Amino acid sequence: MIQDNRPKRSRPVRAIEDFGKPSQGWRYSLYVIIFEADTKAGKRFDMILIIAIILSLMVIMAASVESLSSQYDALFQIFEWIFTLLFTVEYVIRLICVQNRWRYALSFYGLVDLLAIAPTYAALLMPSLTFLIGVRVLRLLRIFRVFKLVAFVDEYVMLGRALRASARKILVFLSVVLSIVLVMGTIMYVVEGPAVGFTSIPASVYWAITTLSTVGFGDITPQTGLGRFIASVMMLLGWGVLAVPTGIVTLELSAAQSAMRIPVTTRTCHECLTEGLDADANYCKACGVKLPEYQRD
Repeated sequence: MIQDNRPKRSRPVRAIEDFGKPSQGWRYSLYVIIFEADTKAGKRFDMILIIAIILSLMVIMAASVESLSSQYDALFQIFEWIFTLLFTVEYVIRLICVQNRWRYALSFYGLVDLLAIAPTYAALLMPSLTFLIGVRVLRLLRIFRVFKLVAFVDEYVMLGRALRASARKILVFLSVVLSIVLVMGTIMYVVEGPAVGFTSIPASVYWAITTLSTVGFGDITPQTGLGRFIASVMMLLGWGVLAVPTGIVTLELSAAQSAMRIPVTTRTCHECLTEGLDADANYCKACGVKLPEYQRD
């Protein structure tokens, strides 16, 4: 008797064709290149995208220098439109490839992609909106998209698991640190007083935070012997304060590394856009739709 290993689902799953998104053909080929980074074509596309983003940011930064802008303004305008058109074509292709266009357009990366090109068009249509050109720096956020490259995926997932696992311990640790700075700040307010800069408890707490974190701006300094002794204790505590979160995250990183057994991919479901599916999966773990054959580099 053949068992059905497909995941259970609470709602009926519509075929991919019902959404106008075929599982094969040129749209599927483009989808694999653009969204699935652990294929040869996907890696090449992401590397080209990285270069284009960095070059566009260099143009934006150079154009902000007055001496360069006055001399090469026309050239900067040409390059700006080249990159804007390039990113516009990429954005349109992404909308064509995905199955649920609104879901992609309203996602984080979709909004970043839109904000990377919208200011240039807005300034063209309404010159009074030229100040929005600075928003183009958001193109830097698009680099996070290519962090899904296979060389970084495993480490990214492992770091994410470690941070989630250590979040509660770090919150408890921060509550202890907060208690220390409140108590020590109050004591310093009583010991030193307003005459030397400790004008209030919040100001004294600010001093305690800068001292405990070993920043020490020096805008408020104790003058009495007892105050300097307390400051010395705070400085020594600062070393331990900086080391504790590092130890917590390092411990969780080791545990996460030991727990990772299944290799992570950038394989994406065409039905619900769930990412990180197993390379040997036949059905999506989120919506249960049958997946097309996946070829990983």
